Amino acid sequence: MSGTPESPSSGLTIADLQRLIRERYHDTDSARGTPGTFMWLMEEIGELATSLHECAPDQSPTPEQRANLEEEFADVLAWLVTLANINGVDLNKALTKYTEPGRVEGVKH
Repeated sequence: MSGTPESPSSGLTIADLQRLIRERYHDTDSARGTPGTFMWLMEEIGELATSLHECAPDQSPTPEQRANLEEEFADVLAWLVTLANINGVDLNKALTKYTEPGRVEGVKH
C-alpha cells in the first residue's frame, strides 16, 4: 500500500497506523523515551475510563458522548502504537498471537 490513508473508510490497517505514527512522530517519541510515553498512555487510559464512566450503563451514549468515546479510544490506540514503535515492536507480528490457530484459546475470566 502506498501513501497515507485519507480516511478510516479507506481501510486503515494496524501496519498503516504504525507506519503513520512512526513517520509523523518518531523523532519526538524517541526523545521522550519509554517511561514518558508510557505515562502519556496511562493518562489517555484514564481519560478513556472517565469517558466510559460518564455513559449511562442502561442507555446508548449521546452523540457527544459517542464522539468523546471515539476520540479517547483513538488516543489510547495511538499512544500504544507509539510505545510499540519506540520499543521496536511490530504490532502486526505481535498480533499473530491471536490469528495463529492454537496460540490463544479459551476465555479470560
